[in-house]
Amino acid sequence: MPTPREVLTPETLALLQTVARFGSFAAAARELGLVPSAVTYRVRQVEDALDALLFDRGARRARLTAAGEELLREGERLLGEVDAVANRVRRVATGWESQLTIAVDTVISRHTMLELSQAFFQVAPQTRLRLREEVLSGTLEALVSGLADLAIGVVLESGSSTGLRSRVLGELQFVFAVAPHHPLALAPQPLSDDLLRRHRAVAVADSAVRGDGLTLGLLAGQEVLTVPHMQAKLEAQLRGLGAGFLPEPLARPYLGSGQLVERTVQRPNRIARASYAWREAVARGRALRWWLQQLESPATRQALLERHAAGHGDTRIKRSR
Repeated sequence: MPTPREVLTPETLALLQTVARFGSFAAAARELGLVPSAVTYRVRQVEDALDALLFDRGARRARLTAAGEELLREGERLLGEVDAVANRVRRVATGWESQLTIAVDTVISRHTMLELSQAFFQVAPQTRLRLREEVLSGTLEALVSGLADLAIGVVLESGSSTGLRSRVLGELQFVFAVAPHHPLALAPQPLSDDLLRRHRAVAVADSAVRGDGLTLGLLAGQEVLTVPHMQAKLEAQLRGLGAGFLPEPLARPYLGSGQLVERTVQRPNRIARASYAWREAVARGRALRWWLQQLESPATRQALLERHAAGHGDTRIKRSR
């Protein structure tokens, strides 16, 4: 009988992931270009080697058992480590990472990130670039957990996590804003907490996987509409679905056009210090060095925080050294 080490290959783990994704041995076989009997045989090989049932075949769909879920959870981590090893080997051989992953908080300008990405591909077309959209503590978590090589827009004190290096990106001011047809648009200022509590707030969900995440600016007992990112929060408030704090640069064009109305509240104004961070223990490849070099520019840092409308501001691209 094959041993677990013999059957738990990257190819077999990928096959198990495909079966779980499609919920069918036959569908997985079509996706992989195999006959169903070959897929069934390889799954049974793993089950025999582990002495554990991975899929419940009694249902109409191939459902993972608890043991199967644990295997795929750990298998995904192992596949990620295999990719990381290949990435490090390539970096040693060429100096350029085969892939660079950047966790980007949703308060950061998408236009500026894409402009920087375009410039990056001109000097490193061989490096795959992955941008992860994160929120609040999820931005730092992606870096700490190894899912990202660089985090931009970290709003927590990254010094609290050992093994990280960080630099300040800049300060980001938040304004309390509502649509002109929202009831709070005409309420006497400053708006009290008791008054705010009677109206729905719009909040962005923390993308952290571990722990409870952060909740900012909400009052106990207040109804909440939770959205996945800052752009969705802006759109919800433009429709009058709720009220809340928005980054001033993001809200600025809509405050100027009258689509949003800024209101003063009794609570102090929110000012967040945003940073960018990377893992100190990871040897810097040329791709990471390129991004860190761009972030040394004050104009680039300002554009990342403020240039939410295309065609405004100035992002200066430094030449790679």
